[in-house]
Amino acid sequence: MSRQSTSPGFIGVITLLFTALTALYLLIGGAYLLSLGGSAYYVVTGVVLLGVTWMLYRRSSSALVLYALVLVGTAIWSLWESGSDFWALAPRSGVLVVFGVWLLLLVSWRLEGAKKLGVSSLVGALVIWAGVLVYACFNDPQTVNGTLSASNGTPAAHVDGIAPSDWPAYGRDQEGTRYSPLQAITPDNVKNLQVAWTFRTGDMKGPNDPVEITDEVTPIKIGNLLYLCSPHQKLFALDAQTGELKWKFDPKLQPDPSFQHVTCRGVSYVDLSANASTAGVAAAASEPTAASAPQAVAPGSGLVATVANGACTRRIYLPVNDGHLYALDALTGERCAGFGDDGSLDLQHAQPVTTPGMYEPTSPPVITGKVIIVAGAVEDNFSNREPSGVIRGFDVRTGELLWAFDPGAPDPNKIPGAGEHYTWNSPNSWAPAAYDTKLDIVYLPMGVKTPDIWGGDRTPVMERYASGLLALHASTGKLAWFYQTAHHDLWDMDMPSQPTLADITDKDGKTVPVVYAPAKTGNLFVLDRRTGEPVVPAPELPVPQGAAPGDHVSPTQPFSELTFRPKKLLTDADMWGATMYDQLVCRVMFHKLRYEGTFTPPSLQGTLVFPGNLGMFEWGGIAVDTDRQIAIANPIALPFVSRLVARGAGNPMEPRAGAKGSGTESGIQPQYGVPFGVTLNPFLSPFGLPCKQPAWGYISAVDLKTNEIVWKKRIGTVRDSSPIPLPFKMGMPMLGGPMVTAGGVAFIGATADNFIRAFDVNTGKQLWEARLPAGGQATPMSYSINGRQYVVIAAGGHGSFGTKLGDYVIAYALPQ
Repeated sequence: MSRQSTSPGFIGVITLLFTALTALYLLIGGAYLLSLGGSAYYVVTGVVLLGVTWMLYRRSSSALVLYALVLVGTAIWSLWESGSDFWALAPRSGVLVVFGVWLLLLVSWRLEGAKKLGVSSLVGALVIWAGVLVYACFNDPQTVNGTLSASNGTPAAHVDGIAPSDWPAYGRDQEGTRYSPLQAITPDNVKNLQVAWTFRTGDMKGPNDPVEITDEVTPIKIGNLLYLCSPHQKLFALDAQTGELKWKFDPKLQPDPSFQHVTCRGVSYVDLSANASTAGVAAAASEPTAASAPQAVAPGSGLVATVANGACTRRIYLPVNDGHLYALDALTGERCAGFGDDGSLDLQHAQPVTTPGMYEPTSPPVITGKVIIVAGAVEDNFSNREPSGVIRGFDVRTGELLWAFDPGAPDPNKIPGAGEHYTWNSPNSWAPAAYDTKLDIVYLPMGVKTPDIWGGDRTPVMERYASGLLALHASTGKLAWFYQTAHHDLWDMDMPSQPTLADITDKDGKTVPVVYAPAKTGNLFVLDRRTGEPVVPAPELPVPQGAAPGDHVSPTQPFSELTFRPKKLLTDADMWGATMYDQLVCRVMFHKLRYEGTFTPPSLQGTLVFPGNLGMFEWGGIAVDTDRQIAIANPIALPFVSRLVARGAGNPMEPRAGAKGSGTESGIQPQYGVPFGVTLNPFLSPFGLPCKQPAWGYISAVDLKTNEIVWKKRIGTVRDSSPIPLPFKMGMPMLGGPMVTAGGVAFIGATADNFIRAFDVNTGKQLWEARLPAGGQATPMSYSINGRQYVVIAAGGHGSFGTKLGDYVIAYALPQ
């Protein structure tokens, strides 16, 4: 039948529409991208696809040859841009390869002319792409495949008096190592782990909660009891062997949607008995017995325990988001009458602002045996009239204020007198701190004076202890030293996680006491914890300039030589999408933003912040095997966009009467009192996917003797992020940290999919995973009872991170 008398049919119409519309999209969008300085590929491909469209309309088999050239040209361009990275190649190839198969199977036989040549060309092009993608599946350029030297099998039996079976502090010890000396679970048997018990707190998101409700707790374990807090700071004591509830304490938090956080990362424990260690966290071999407590104080009775009658010698300290700190008897859960006001301290005392939710202690305090050291979060980016980030030391028995360190005050140790208050908007320390018992120094990760994203009104006094690591003498609150990791911080590049202390053997065989300070920038600062001097060099390097009106930028910033930060600047070749269509949009968006590398200043144009405001390191920190001198880290790589918004209609300088916070750290942030508000958001495509190509999250090992990254692997799948539950391991963003054991296994939840996983410490090979009933944005811990080792994680999800919310605490163990 002649060409003129034959209708193209349904398949023909669909084919022509696809090629024509795709060609026009690529031609128009590609021309715009090219005008912005982007790749010419899309324009060229659009022109060629117009030719393919015309040839298909003419039913010429030459269309197949020309389309084969598109596929081959795309393969060459893709490999040149992204190498053998499968997830970078997939959006470049996906639509084109699928359409090539469509042409081959459904259209080719309808065409006229040299069909054999056309079909052979197209088959050859598809085979080339198949080979490229198969090769890429097994050759990930982002993976580092090294092997750590084998363990000598002799882990330390005790660390500062801690029984190997216990986990009595947030990081197991107050050095923040997240390292258990237990060895029952090994790379050989970890695959046999099964659920030993599950506990449900019953604490779920309520109608008055903000978006930022999170379950970030790492439980602690002393003797036979496990202690943990839930998002609303309800405290639970469980039987560590069975998960059975022993007692519960509810501080009756009254949240509000304006709270920036409703979360609790953990609680603190102290033993005040005469035989307790100087650190106060040494654990007895067994649970405190009922005989050691007054019989009149029964769980749930509401009676108040006192030190004088024998109770409250072992205590749990619970920080609450309304600005209170509770001291509770570890056996009964009753309030300790001798501490503060019937077991409660009001941390809002002498604050310039006492609005609930503006000051929130979200992390467990440090306890020295004599002093309890408390810091807290201050709401980000609300205004320049917010609470102080003051750090305070209280008598661990009575709650009496012993000292204060106000980072924004001319004399930081001055305690306000009657009618006085601490300094507005002083830099705060919201993440857990670490403590060196021998030096009696507490190490506090510091944030910046809020508002965070404009700093034209900051004074040198206000910035001298901002965005760095602050070391204080724990008994007095006097300054030991300070090391700043971000000068004049305009990016919220605060120190986001608990520092980790370790004694490391250097290349000369000398033991050096160091502190590891993970930064949002991906830098891992290694400092002599006695002096604050860098052990690993961190030279000052030039950074982009050109601040917003009225502000300035530091000419240099410190960059540690031990780092996970990007090795090169992002380009439009690093932009991503599920398809070539949204990848093109992401490239256009990238070129319209200001971006000149790390520390590109905020702007009205919109600035690409990478590493992003979420940071490469977050509050989960790192885990350090102090015996082998190795670290397990889980850096993330997710850019953000900050866009300053000038004052004007709808964006007043001062808040309206009764204005409250946004209930989240992203989106619109008012920054009242300074010339600009700001919007903060992840850099996402129109489909809601990250515009930067994966991976967005890794797990990695560092040899601390050589400061080398030995292995690095993608971690996490899109199973719980995509419309279809696909198990593609792309490397997902994380909130939470790793835990490592002497058995040679590292455990981590944290990822945006709902799993807990185990890895071989030596090689990074994934050994085991378990499906969680909700998001596992918490750091796991490990302990043993009667020789049986348990691994416990909270699975309660994270509101703003988008994982499923729940109320689960799950313990895993080997079969008995």
